[in-house]
This record gives sequence, structure tokens and C-alpha cells, in this order.
Amino acid sequence: MSTVLIIVLIVAALIVIALVISAMGRARRNRELGAVQTDAQRDDVQHHRSQAEDKRTEAAVSEERAKRAEAEAELDEARADQRERELGDNR
Repeated sequence: MSTVLIIVLIVAALIVIALVISAMGRARRNRELGAVQTDAQRDDVQHHRSQAEDKRTEAAVSEERAKRAEAEAELDEARADQRERELGDNR
């Protein structure tokens, strides 16, 4: 009878050890997954910041182009006024 009891206790101990090892492996995988997810979220934040900076740069370039176009339009208007005055002087 005691031999059967010893075998049952050993089997139960092995099952408990297997469950503990399994739980430790699961916890390690969860920690690794959490670290990977955190890195991915940080990369996502950096990507959005980079996109925002690109759009700010693009907006600044567009603003500069608009100013340049406005200056060119004023110059063309001044040239048109000059030509008009020249035509008026020749009459």
C-alpha cells in the first residue's frame, strides 16, 4: 500500500512541477509580448511625430511658394502699370 501511495505522490509532484514550469513559460512569453508591443507603440508614436514634422515642413514650403507667387503677381501688376503709362505717354 505504501508503494502505491509513494507512486501517487511522485506523479502528483511531477504534475505540479509541470504546471509550474508551464506557468513560468507563459509568464515569460507574456512579458516578451508586452515588451514587443511597447516597442511597437513607441515606433508608432515616432512615426506620427515624423509625419507631423513632414507636414509642417510641407506647409512652410507651400507658404513660401504662396508668398513668392504673390510677389510675382505684384511685380507683373507693376509691369502692367508701367507699360500702360508708357502707352499713355506715346499718345
